[in-house]
Amino acid sequence: MKIDPIHQFNIEPLFTLGHIGNHTIAFTNSSLYMLVTIAIISLLMLASGTQLVPGRLQSVAEISYEFVASTIRSTAGSEGMKFFPLIFSLFMFICVSNLVGIIPYTFTISSHLIVTAALALLVFFTVLIYGVAKNGLKFFSIFVPHGVPGYILPLVMFIEILSFFLRPVSHSVRLFANMLAGHIALKVFAGFVAMLGFSLGALGWVGGVLPLALTVALYALEILVAFLQAYVFAILTCIYLNDAIHPGH
Repeated sequence: MKIDPIHQFNIEPLFTLGHIGNHTIAFTNSSLYMLVTIAIISLLMLASGTQLVPGRLQSVAEISYEFVASTIRSTAGSEGMKFFPLIFSLFMFICVSNLVGIIPYTFTISSHLIVTAALALLVFFTVLIYGVAKNGLKFFSIFVPHGVPGYILPLVMFIEILSFFLRPVSHSVRLFANMLAGHIALKVFAGFVAMLGFSLGALGWVGGVLPLALTVALYALEILVAFLQAYVFAILTCIYLNDAIHPGH
């Protein structure tokens, strides 16, 4: 019995939408789960209601709202609340898609670098464009830390500029790598259980207790990681936006 932990990440076309030259434009499983994620978030927000005593859905929606709002205020200040729609959308999209991807036989959107890179580039260009529009040339003072001696200032500026332009890389790879590695580990340990059972019979099923226990533990960890990675992506977005809002700080 062969364990193939990579097969779960394959992007499969579901139907063809059209052609541009020699390229086929297809609606894929990735597109489908993006729509599923958006549908779940929309239902959560629309069906939550505005009751004085909140129900379950309304409580989840309000907790999500307050969690993201408090994160923005603590990292970017009250002025950062103008970016609440962007940060809330990013957090909910990543969090819900990660949780949907944990369900067996579903697809994890954030396990593909192209998706996480697109989200990271959206944040990067938002920071760059807003920072220059709001502060002009003063925005580039983020590359000149206060109190740095003049003789090492060029080196420090080079490091700051390099780190600024590498932000989309670290921002996207962190999310992509965590989701990819976690799902591969789950697939491998779950495959061990089936492989031992089919190859060794009753003895194999007894021996598969340990891999099964590890699979359950990893599954619980992946649920935590799904929330954690959405939070990390959101809080890094707040920190980067704070540079655009307060470039001198």
